[in-house]
Amino acid sequence: MSSDLAYDGKQRSDYASTRERADGAWIKFVEDGSPAWEAGLEPGMRIDSVNGARLTDIISWRWEASDQIAELEVFVPEALGLDESGAFACTLERDLGQDWGVEFTDVLFDGIRTCRNACKFCFMRMLPEDARASLTLRDDDFRLSFLQGNFVTLTNVDDEDLRRIIECRMEPMNVSIHAISPDVRRSLIGRNADRGIEVLERLCEAGIEVHGQIVLCAGINDGEELRKTLSWVEAHDNVTSLALVPMGYTKYSKMFSESFSEDVEASRAVVRLIEPYQQRARERLGITRFQLSDEFYVDARLPVPPAESYDGYPQFYDGIGMLRSFLDEGADIAESRPELLAEAALRVCSAEEGGRSGALLVCGEAALEVTQVFLELWESVAREAGVPFAIEAQAIRNDYYGGDVNVTGLIVSCDLLAQLPQDLSGKTVLLPEVMFNFDKMTLDGDTQAHVMSEIERRGGRGVVSVPSPAHIVESLRQS
Repeated sequence: MSSDLAYDGKQRSDYASTRERADGAWIKFVEDGSPAWEAGLEPGMRIDSVNGARLTDIISWRWEASDQIAELEVFVPEALGLDESGAFACTLERDLGQDWGVEFTDVLFDGIRTCRNACKFCFMRMLPEDARASLTLRDDDFRLSFLQGNFVTLTNVDDEDLRRIIECRMEPMNVSIHAISPDVRRSLIGRNADRGIEVLERLCEAGIEVHGQIVLCAGINDGEELRKTLSWVEAHDNVTSLALVPMGYTKYSKMFSESFSEDVEASRAVVRLIEPYQQRARERLGITRFQLSDEFYVDARLPVPPAESYDGYPQFYDGIGMLRSFLDEGADIAESRPELLAEAALRVCSAEEGGRSGALLVCGEAALEVTQVFLELWESVAREAGVPFAIEAQAIRNDYYGGDVNVTGLIVSCDLLAQLPQDLSGKTVLLPEVMFNFDKMTLDGDTQAHVMSEIERRGGRGVVSVPSPAHIVESLRQS
């Protein structure tokens, strides 16, 4: 199966989308002059089958339509307003390497497979009662694991699903392992826990690459149980990376009121426990393989490891290596393109540009220290270039969720607007893109447009950027 069946990993998942999902392979866009256009396909039509095979998701479309000819059954709804409605058959033909020229409204055509587990640490169970319904949707769909990098437990994967994963080589598969002992797994996940390991074993036997994850809960799956799980992974080379992330909790949690974030020594014990496994992996496989999330190093008050220990960041969006990547990218741009830093600083601090008085870089509390390190480096570059510098970090405390939630991606509108200065005259407020979903909404249901208008009402200017040094600099330079 060709690698173009998977997303490139650079796109972030669309959390809690508010769009309506419609069953079926509904066409969203058709490129003019493409094979789909020549066959008469139009937005609003639905492709029901390819070469006689029913379409269930984008994977089945790409699998079945992988050749140069595809026979389609297409449904035309009356609402489309064409002369004819109902179903028709058509043939698509393309040259070698040519795209079909059709896009769909969703990647899943038969709906999301929901979670049937009862995980003690499930974040969805710690949300406020008035959270919108889309936030409480607990997906556990192996297809989104392959397509978007979501972690799944595999507990709802039946034998037909398993056959399909293996036949279509859906890899890497991102799997939540958590613990290996059956009794511990059942206590953490629920009565379906055994099925997940059974499927995982069969995927490993078939040579499917796996990225694993452990959500570590103090006193439950750490210590000796963690050693057992790490040893199991060590014996399965198909698990090419394993992420350990600390359990997080909100103020609405009924089960947890503390985690590793409150215990420096407990966090350091985890760092020490994993080091022998990392060392053996480097010696035997040439990769670190066993990796701790950034939170562990922050909680343990230890420096994050060097970039080479992250093996190319295979689990970047699981919080593995984000801080190291940020630090290294900041140092690199300061050394290689200092003129960009100077230009961006001047852009937001120049009286000639309408009296601009600087910028605020919004981040979560967990990212404050590395953001300040970058700003200190930036300020030294600006000083050497002889330009003014008035750019500060604005860490937003997460009162909405409370507990130990402090990451940038979970910043919400009500906390942001409550903690930003009421007077933002002349300020550029740079907002992290990850606080908005693809519908441009925050987790507390506000819109990006409203957030921007409120910043403008206070006299400032809002700019949205990917929270990385290069993107931050370019966003301010172009603002």
